[in-house]
Amino acid sequence: MRFVIIGAGRVGLRTARVLRDEGHEVTMVERDEPTRRRARDQGFAVVDGDGSREAVLEEADITAADALGALTGDLNVNFTACMIGNHYECRTVMRIDEAYREGIYRKYADQVDEIIYPERLGAIGAKNALLGGTIRAIADIAPHLQVVELTITDAAPVNGYTISELHLPADATVLAFGKGEAPLEIPTEDLSLEDGDRLVVLADFDVLSDVRQLLVGETAALAAANAGTGSSSAATELLETEPERDSESDSDTGGVN
Repeated sequence: MRFVIIGAGRVGLRTARVLRDEGHEVTMVERDEPTRRRARDQGFAVVDGDGSREAVLEEADITAADALGALTGDLNVNFTACMIGNHYECRTVMRIDEAYREGIYRKYADQVDEIIYPERLGAIGAKNALLGGTIRAIADIAPHLQVVELTITDAAPVNGYTISELHLPADATVLAFGKGEAPLEIPTEDLSLEDGDRLVVLADFDVLSDVRQLLVGETAALAAANAGTGSSSAATELLETEPERDSESDSDTGGVN
């Protein structure tokens, strides 16, 4: 595939390297001379200019591109570049660096194909390292939605349940299941949940605390703190109302940078 990357700074250059390593063709657009020179020294074709100008993008051969990544630190440049990309029927990805407020996201989300917030992605990686092995955030796909991978523990209330018996909060959905160290797959209803199994779940931030309590067995206070919420109603209700289960009978997730 062919990509045009606007901005050869930290985010743009790293993205370009990954794409090139996977065999794709990349042209970069950058108006800062030292930054442009650094990208060229790494073997990239770089167009000199402002990525928010159509003539510059045409010089970068936007007409032949499959996708445009507007990855500068300037939101106006990024948005304008994406609008030009839309005109040329490219897939458009726009970086935002301002405070991750829902208003900013909603303002642009309907007009580009994808919005990324690198600082948030970096924070997810740091959070995963700090939390350890039972919970791993994968991505924020909207201001209020996150995809997480959780590992079932002995302390989890649902340990021993089958997928069909698993009842998550209304704003959470199981996307994939992995038995122990096996690859993730689409779950079937008769799969059992046991210590070490992994579930990938899409959840609203408001119910992450509940999900963590059910699948990992965190206490209500710890789950709420780790999820950044104060709610734990669904998990508490399950713990208080669910009958005890017989474990033996149920032994069978281009601009400024």
